[in-house]
Amino acid sequence: MRPIGALIPLEDAAGIIDAAIKPIERKETLPLDDALGRVLASDITAAHSAPPFDRSTMDGYAVISEDLGGSGTPTALSVVEDIFAGSAAKNKLGRGQAMQVATGAPIPGGADTVVMVEDTKRAGSVVEIYRYPSKGDNITRMASDIREGEILLKAGSILDPAKIGMLASQGLAEVSVYVKPIVAIMPTGEEIVPLGKHLTGAQIYDINSHTLASVVRLNGGVPLVLPITGDEMKSLNASLEKALASDFAVISGGTSVGEKDFLMDLLESAGDVRFHGVKLKPGKPTAFAVVKGKPVLGMPGYPTSCLMNAYLLLAPALRKMSRLGSVKNRAISAILGEAVHGATGRVIFLPVRLKEGKAYSAFKDSGAITSAGRADGYIVIPPDTELPAGESVEITPF
Repeated sequence: MRPIGALIPLEDAAGIIDAAIKPIERKETLPLDDALGRVLASDITAAHSAPPFDRSTMDGYAVISEDLGGSGTPTALSVVEDIFAGSAAKNKLGRGQAMQVATGAPIPGGADTVVMVEDTKRAGSVVEIYRYPSKGDNITRMASDIREGEILLKAGSILDPAKIGMLASQGLAEVSVYVKPIVAIMPTGEEIVPLGKHLTGAQIYDINSHTLASVVRLNGGVPLVLPITGDEMKSLNASLEKALASDFAVISGGTSVGEKDFLMDLLESAGDVRFHGVKLKPGKPTAFAVVKGKPVLGMPGYPTSCLMNAYLLLAPALRKMSRLGSVKNRAISAILGEAVHGATGRVIFLPVRLKEGKAYSAFKDSGAITSAGRADGYIVIPPDTELPAGESVEITPF
């Protein structure tokens, strides 16, 4: 067996990984409807003003404000034309005239105000107006939303539904975005088998490939799950070579100190190991290396340890690589329903569940996936610390 290296604080581990991660540079062009959640790769300049003409915000009548009488005195105007959305007036509005307009319809030349239909009464070609708006009311002016030539969206913008709508307003059917980084997931271990296969002897199903792939998808990457690799140096090396064809490699298992844990030997011979061992629980036997210019994150084999470290270390790195940026603080406050204990010299990231407004430990052991699966989030317990029941804590949701 070989010992784990000197343990480093989680903050140092995160900083080392961050320093090695470069944002993705490759770009692709996608149909606009496929670009939701993607990162814009170039500035978008408005080719058209929006709205492209003065338009009515109400169903009603376009009028000249000077034709309206004094307060409380109905005004009768001659209706000379009806304008619907998608059509324009044939003539300019004259004094003493009105044109019926639909919501969204262009304002005819000469008109400066729209009277809501609720404030009128029409009989044939004459409309009586009983309540007078101010000059300019119920009209949206041309280019009041978007002006031709302005920077509509900057490169790096994450395309949400509203931004998709802004691009659609310019008639853009396609958009240039940064590609999603490809993340190779390399499961290792003689004991793990693919889902659907009958278990025999001491075999267990491969959990980590699926939890890691989910974390990758949630944080802007595309997972590429490689076949399960046994604990043998030749096959590990061959699998690593395949993983290095991706933008990021994540290896599950083999980072501990067992007799068949050869991963660290492989990483040290193939590249530059930046750390091996982090002061946290669960997840101490975590490693990071750079091999042939590619970041390689070695994760513990135990499912809860692997998943927690994916949240803490993999997700931030992927969000930087995919240009999504960090996640906004989503922590919620709660009261501990029971006392919880820290660990000597290590930070604990404790999965907790909420019950009747109080937080309770959901942790069983590092190998129990339900530790996280039945939790609502996790709390951070500093080293050598006990938090009593009734203590206020911040829960970070999964």
